[in-house]
Amino acid sequence: MTNASPDTPVLRLTNTLTRTKDVFHPIDPQNVRMYVCGPTVYDFAHIGNARPVIVFDVLYRLLRHLYGAGHVTYVRNITDVDDKINARALRDFPGLPLNDAIARVTSTTADQFHADVKALGCLEPSHEPRATQHIAGMVSMIETLIARGHAYVAQTQDGGEVLFDTGSMEAYGQLSKRNLEDQRAGARIAVDAHKKNPGDFVLWKLSSPEEPGWDSPWGRGRPGWHIECSVMSAHHLGEVFDIHGGGLDLIFPHHENEIAQSCCAHGTSVMANFWLHNGFVQVEGRKMSKSEGNFVTIHDLLHTEKFGGRKWPGEVLRLAMLMTHYREPIDFSVKRLEEAERLLAKWPEVQETAAAPAPEVLAALTDDLNTVAAVQALHGLAQNAAKDSALLPVYCASARLLGLAPVAAVLEDVDTGRIEALVGARLASLEAKNWAEADRIRDELSAMGIQLKDGKDAATGKRVTTWEVKR
Repeated sequence: MTNASPDTPVLRLTNTLTRTKDVFHPIDPQNVRMYVCGPTVYDFAHIGNARPVIVFDVLYRLLRHLYGAGHVTYVRNITDVDDKINARALRDFPGLPLNDAIARVTSTTADQFHADVKALGCLEPSHEPRATQHIAGMVSMIETLIARGHAYVAQTQDGGEVLFDTGSMEAYGQLSKRNLEDQRAGARIAVDAHKKNPGDFVLWKLSSPEEPGWDSPWGRGRPGWHIECSVMSAHHLGEVFDIHGGGLDLIFPHHENEIAQSCCAHGTSVMANFWLHNGFVQVEGRKMSKSEGNFVTIHDLLHTEKFGGRKWPGEVLRLAMLMTHYREPIDFSVKRLEEAERLLAKWPEVQETAAAPAPEVLAALTDDLNTVAAVQALHGLAQNAAKDSALLPVYCASARLLGLAPVAAVLEDVDTGRIEALVGARLASLEAKNWAEADRIRDELSAMGIQLKDGKDAATGKRVTTWEVKR
């Protein structure tokens, strides 16, 4: 299918902007465009971060099926400039210059994120821009906002910053349905004395000599969080695009402020036509937090025995997420994982196929990504395919639409050159007694579905490592 035809199922999505389930009509069926907020790479991604990655991977797969793989552009950013990153760099690498320490933190956590999401069965996005690659674009957008009367320079105790003037935008609050007057009424004037309005937010802030920074018309500094996504999405998708996604917690202030910046800078009425938000994730019935002792990373689940006393395969984690509708809150528990694992154990192995997905699976997904109904339909297909091999291709195509192909099937086109290079790099790290890097490489290989076996050469006594695809 090259693009949508009269026979294409109607796709309906719940649009946060309208608060209704609307029929999706792309701006250009030849280039359906979606942006999703990615990770801030100061720590390993936790299970709450995994949910939007999986949800929007399913939507990406569905759009590719409906409009053709070459007609969908998916952008997921990486935030690699942030005060949390600075703090983590100072904590973990106190002996290094800050910029070097930041590079170490962001490189390690970004690599781990990629390994984690690959293990969860997610496709790579079309583009994955990093904030630090778009500083010039951010400075340019801020200049435009100032010139158009939507931003101003304010002096603070730390020197100064550029703020967005929320009072300059009549439609501010359209996504979150927050009333600007209510924010003014509840403001603490003493704290926000340098702001025109309590809700005004930072576009650019000055950096101290010890902090990372870039030259700008307002002094050496760094961007605010919100301006990053406005610039990166516009660079890759244009001033107005089809879908913007993320977690429910991003509606305000992040997505609201993205809309304000983008619309005021470009002179448009919208930034994206559809806004999709997935629900929150609890762990064993409680809000996830380190103080509660239930903070679980994807890496922990895949490679350690911290949750339920065992490791969990990526396809089990993925199915456990898809067994709840994306807009509903999810209670991530050992019981839920065990249920997903039992279900997968009953399904045939997924093979490559040119068949089309089952109509009932496609109907469920085009109804606001109803993965609950899609998984139920897939289970029925699996049972039938186990009895009649002629039904296997449709089952396989349906499973792949949900990204539920087992790791063993996915790895049939394994990149042996890359694996050998990683195995060699790990051996070099072990010889250099760089245990942390050796462990990181081992975990990356494991996330790729590669099992390592260490031993010694009988003749030389040197360490050797062999590998195999995990089955």
